[in-house]
Amino acid sequence: MSVSWSRPVTYVVLVALIVTGFYFAFRPQPISVDIAEVTKGPIKVTVDEEGVTQVREIYMVSAPVAGRIRRSPLKVGDAVTAKTSVVARIEPVAPAFLDARARKSARAAVRAAEAFAELAAAQVKRAQAELDFAQTDLQRSERLAKRGTISERSLDQANLEVKTRHAAHRSAEAQLEVRRQELYSAKAKLIEPDDISVSGGAPCCIQVYSPVSGRVLEIIHESEKVIAAGTSLVEIGDPHDLEIVVDLLSSDAVRVRQGAVANIEGWGGAVLNARVRRIEPTGFLKVSALGIEEQRVKVRLDLADAQDKWTRLGHDYRVLVRIEIWRADDALIVPLSALFRKGESWAVFRVEDGTIHLTEIEIGQRNTRIAEVKNGLAVGARVVLHPSDRLADGVRVVERSESDAATGN
Repeated sequence: MSVSWSRPVTYVVLVALIVTGFYFAFRPQPISVDIAEVTKGPIKVTVDEEGVTQVREIYMVSAPVAGRIRRSPLKVGDAVTAKTSVVARIEPVAPAFLDARARKSARAAVRAAEAFAELAAAQVKRAQAELDFAQTDLQRSERLAKRGTISERSLDQANLEVKTRHAAHRSAEAQLEVRRQELYSAKAKLIEPDDISVSGGAPCCIQVYSPVSGRVLEIIHESEKVIAAGTSLVEIGDPHDLEIVVDLLSSDAVRVRQGAVANIEGWGGAVLNARVRRIEPTGFLKVSALGIEEQRVKVRLDLADAQDKWTRLGHDYRVLVRIEIWRADDALIVPLSALFRKGESWAVFRVEDGTIHLTEIEIGQRNTRIAEVKNGLAVGARVVLHPSDRLADGVRVVERSESDAATGN
């Protein structure tokens, strides 16, 4: 009787052991996750954008006259003194080449000018002869008038004739000088660019001086070339008088206030402090690297730190600007990596006793790392970071250890 009962009991025990083994082998295992606590602390929201350093007052020196500018005597970075340092030298431009038609026309003009000069010289000689005759006639009239042979009117007539001939002689001499100058002008039109009298030893005509003291920021035209009047030559400024200029999206610019605190990073040195000095009232269109048209607004900032902290910065250096637009010192904060969308709301997976619970929350301000919690969580609540699609409400989880994180489990 005992033997007949022992065999069924053995079977039952074996089946129970097998079922228990299958249960422990195939039951759902807790998922390893990263967990963080909801805490209270400071939170700061910033507008981040790349900017450039600029000298506050830049002076652009332009050519006062047209001509040939010589090779620049300066290099970028050279120090210059107001009204003393020469920044450019401009000399006259060589005359243009003459084609066959222009050359023949110029030579004909020279011959015509020579003829007019000869005619004027002949007129001078004629006027001189008439003046000499009038003076001789006046002397004769004066002798006759002393003897009472001629009337006073005849004497006055002789005096008038001398004065008239004097004026005619001066007019003829002036006309001769005009014709000579016309001849010089006509001959000048025949001067070629390789004429020795023009290209050899010509003095520099114009020296352009620096209007202010500072350093050369940019040389627009370094090599010798022909320029027009008003052409930009050199940029000059004081590299110790810097400001930061950043182009913000217009939607970000309206959130920035004048006097806002900012941090300057990514320039190769320690983080610098700055303040917003000016937000320009007009925007401009800028095409991004992706070809998207954006309305941008220039915002100018002043460096607030001592100069010895940013002395290595120069003109047109790239920097990263973080402008503070909101700040709270004791806010309820949650890591941004714990948030995900659930419809139109934000949600997190809250961990309690090894089980996660889908919890909708209301958030306020947020930055790139943390967000302000306005409703739905309390201090000390534990939430899952970087939730994956394996997680759902009610799933059991276990906090990932450092060894698991190192191996990627």
